[in-house]
Amino acid sequence: MKEKILLIEDDEGILRFLRRGLSYEGYQVETAVDGQEGLTKAREWHPDLVVLDWMLPGMDGLEVCRRLRATGPLPILMLTAKDMIQDRVQGLDAGADDYMVKPFELDELLARIRALLRRTQPERIPVLTFSDLTLDTSSRQALRSGREIQLTAKEYDLLELFMRHPRQVLTREMIFDRVWGYDFGGESNVLDVYIRYLRQKLVVGNESQLIHTVRGVGYVLREMP
Repeated sequence: MKEKILLIEDDEGILRFLRRGLSYEGYQVETAVDGQEGLTKAREWHPDLVVLDWMLPGMDGLEVCRRLRATGPLPILMLTAKDMIQDRVQGLDAGADDYMVKPFELDELLARIRALLRRTQPERIPVLTFSDLTLDTSSRQALRSGREIQLTAKEYDLLELFMRHPRQVLTREMIFDRVWGYDFGGESNVLDVYIRYLRQKLVVGNESQLIHTVRGVGYVLREMP
């Protein structure tokens, strides 16, 4: 199967047109008709690229783009009827990687999608490695020094986020947004609980701790000093 593409578009005609065209090209396609649904599906489905309409009911495409961009380097192609230069600048400043004005030709859209996916190909590594820890994102299998680690779905999502950002301090807000959802209550202690679960599973015997607390900020995946 080819890459996964999430379409966030409230026009049913355009949505059907794009879904049919992308599916015909072999892409895996998921759809959403408003911003909040799009954010939820992005979090749960982990697409390789998002095609995002600017004019959406409720939360507009610019805000969706900003929130998606805050979670990482996910390629975003924005669609809009707005064709003024300042509109394009506004879309790109919100975090879009590319911008197409409606109406557009499917062949050009497909070419731009291929270009964006080529540009980000090195970031979509199926097997992540840090120290003696390995995470296979295709099988969702975690190993440390050859020892298999049994993870729940949320523990896996949390570990994958850390391993995609090694040695980078992740704020509590970013972790909540990426793993639990954009509207999740950040005052909850659920993050601390899951960090404790994950630490217990990652460390056996004399193995070193890999997930460290940065007080007042969040957590980081790094080697012991």
